[in-house]
Amino acid sequence: MERQKTEERQRKEQRQAAEALLRQIHRSTCPFTAVGYVEEELKQEGFIPLKLHERWELRAGGRYYVPAYGRTLFAFAVGERQAERQKIRIAAAHTDFPCFKVKYAPELPAFGCGRLNVEPYGGMIRSAWMDRPLSMAGKVAFRSRDPFQPETMVVDFDRPVCTIPNLAIHMNRKVNDGVCLDPQKDMLPVAGLAGEAPDGEFFKKALASETNRQPEEILDYEMFLYPWEEGSFVGFDETLLSAPRLDNITSVRACVQGLLKGGRREGLNLIALFDNEEVGSHSKQGAASFLLPFVLERIYGAFNRSREDLLADLPDGYFLSLDVAHAVHPNAPEKADPVNRPTPGGGVTLKISASQSYAGDCETAATLQLLCEKAGVPFQRFFNHSGQPGGGTLGSIASTALPMKTMDAGIAILAMHSARELMGAADQWALEQLVRELFS
Repeated sequence: MERQKTEERQRKEQRQAAEALLRQIHRSTCPFTAVGYVEEELKQEGFIPLKLHERWELRAGGRYYVPAYGRTLFAFAVGERQAERQKIRIAAAHTDFPCFKVKYAPELPAFGCGRLNVEPYGGMIRSAWMDRPLSMAGKVAFRSRDPFQPETMVVDFDRPVCTIPNLAIHMNRKVNDGVCLDPQKDMLPVAGLAGEAPDGEFFKKALASETNRQPEEILDYEMFLYPWEEGSFVGFDETLLSAPRLDNITSVRACVQGLLKGGRREGLNLIALFDNEEVGSHSKQGAASFLLPFVLERIYGAFNRSREDLLADLPDGYFLSLDVAHAVHPNAPEKADPVNRPTPGGGVTLKISASQSYAGDCETAATLQLLCEKAGVPFQRFFNHSGQPGGGTLGSIASTALPMKTMDAGIAILAMHSARELMGAADQWALEQLVRELFS
C-alpha cells in the first residue's frame, strides 16, 4: 500500500512538472522573454536582483540573480556556512532556439501580400515552419537623449501575425519527394494583405502600435518569429509532450527548479542561462564569453576572497551542462548507435562524445550516475552513430575557460530543431530532480 501511494505521488509530481513546463514554454518566446519569465519566478521566491555595472554587497545565506543584456541570466545561492574552501556547483542551459529573425526595413510587398524579409537563426528543420501560425517577440530600441543608453522595450505580440505558405502540390508535383527551401525566396512570411503600392513601413507601424510609440521613435530592433501554437500532451495515456522550444526550455526550467529546491548550507550553487548557443555561443552573452568567470570573480570579491581562492576551488567544483539529447527515432533506428539508444520517457540522458563536442569523462559521468541514483530517477546514455557525428552544446565551450569537472546531460527528444518537438512527459520531473540533487 505504501509503495502504491509513493508511485501515485510520483505520477502526480511528474504531471505537474510537465504542465508547468508547457506554461513556461508558451511564455518563453525568445531569449528576452525566456529570461523575463525566470526573473519573475526568482523575484517571487525572494531572490535579490544585482546589476553587472554596480558594486555587489552579498551575505552568507543570500540568494541573488544577475540579468546580462536582457537575454542571459545568472542566479546563485550562497551557503549559510562559509568554509575555507568553497564547493562550487553550476548548472547551465541556453535560452535561444532555431527560428527566423526579422531584418531591418523588412517590408517586401508582392501581388497583394505584405511579406517580411527574414533570415534563419540557428539550424532549423525548415519544412516544419511552413503553414503554421507564427507570432514574434524581441526587443525594440528607441530614441533617447543619451546615445549610449537608448531606451529599450521587450515586446511579444502573443498572437498569430504571419505565416509561411507552402507552394500548392498542383504547382510542384515533386513536393513529396523532398524540396529544397530557399530562405530568401521560399520562406518569406506573409503578414497581411497589401496593394500594389502599399505603405513602405507597415512592419514598423505595427511595431510602433504594439509598443505605443511613434514609428520615428524606433531606431532598431531584434524581433524573432516563433510558432504560436501551445504545447500539449500526446498519446492515449498522455505520456508524451509535443511542443515548440523543448530545446532548451526543458533545461532552463530544470536549472531554476533545482536551484529553488536545492538547499546546501555550504558552498555556492549557481545557474547560468546563456543566449546564442544555437549559433555557436561566441557573443558577449554566450557561453564562450568571459561572463561566467566574471560573475564568479565578483561573488568571491564580495566575500573578500581572492582570485587565487577561486582558482583553487574550481578544480573540485562540478559543472552540469544541460541540453536536449537525441532519442532513437522509431522510424529510423539505423541513425542511432546500435547499443546506446535513449528513448523518450527513459529519464535523464548522459551525452558522451569522443570528440568532446559534449563535455565529460568517466569520472564526471560516474558522478552524474550516482546523483541520479540518489535522486531516484532513471538515466540512460547517448552516443552518436560512429559514422554520423552530431552537434555539440555549451558544456565544452564554457569549460575551456572554466577548468571544472564538467558533464553534459539532458532530456532525450524526437524532432530536435523542428518547429515542434516531442519528449516523454515524465522526463521533465526526472531532470528537475537531478538538478535538485546536485544543489542539495
